[in-house]
Amino acid sequence: MRADYHIHSNFSVDSKLEMEEIVLKSIELGLDEICFTDHVDYDVKNHIVDKQEVDYPEFFREYYRVKSLYEDKINIKIGLEFGVQTHTIPRYVEDMKKYDVDFVLLSCHQIDNKELWLNQYQEGKSQIEYNRGYYEYLLKIVNEFSDFSVMGHLDVIKRYDPNGILDDEYVIDLIESLLKKVIEMGKGIEVNTSSYRYNLPDLTPSTRILKLYYDLGGRILTMGSDTHRIEQLKDHFEEIILQLKAIGFDELYTFDKMVAKPYKI
Repeated sequence: MRADYHIHSNFSVDSKLEMEEIVLKSIELGLDEICFTDHVDYDVKNHIVDKQEVDYPEFFREYYRVKSLYEDKINIKIGLEFGVQTHTIPRYVEDMKKYDVDFVLLSCHQIDNKELWLNQYQEGKSQIEYNRGYYEYLLKIVNEFSDFSVMGHLDVIKRYDPNGILDDEYVIDLIESLLKKVIEMGKGIEVNTSSYRYNLPDLTPSTRILKLYYDLGGRILTMGSDTHRIEQLKDHFEEIILQLKAIGFDELYTFDKMVAKPYKI
């Protein structure tokens, strides 16, 4: 069983891929299940895009069209990647009341409307300040918001650190608190395989974080390529599965109507 649970189609502002193109390539790659997780980031304010919001009616219409065509060849699930900020939580709560999805990635791409990837949040802070600030903010979010399945690319700030990668030791107390809260909530985290294309020296999240999660009793773990281009589907899955097995994981998870389902790796 192989499932890719982090995929962006052209319903995300940063992807041009048609859903059907993604499905056909996934079948070719031997994937058994995929989940579309297009971006919903409310209150985005930068000079590159003026919004990152899914057109929900069209998103669901195209999903069900494609699913009907290929459901005998591959399991296709519908999800979302919520780029949550504390002040936008009410909008996501309303979305979850209106729409039925299988899976929700909880990510954080902005803090106080300041983009991590543009280094807006990091500006004017020391490396330790903005790293600790990021995890403190994630803790605030999970203490206020529960309509999600797993936390996406938990240590994503490493991608966008202008000073290099800070050792986990400086933030491990916050990460442990965050993982304990996630486990207590019955939620999970994802392994985001884009670490390879971002030339990071470790997995996302890091091996240390994954081992801590396992040691704390965390078992709900999804794998996602964070695909924005077709060649990124199922990227480095086999290598990462070997590393997960070395930590102790023997299962990954898929989701159906927000309910976690384990499968052997």
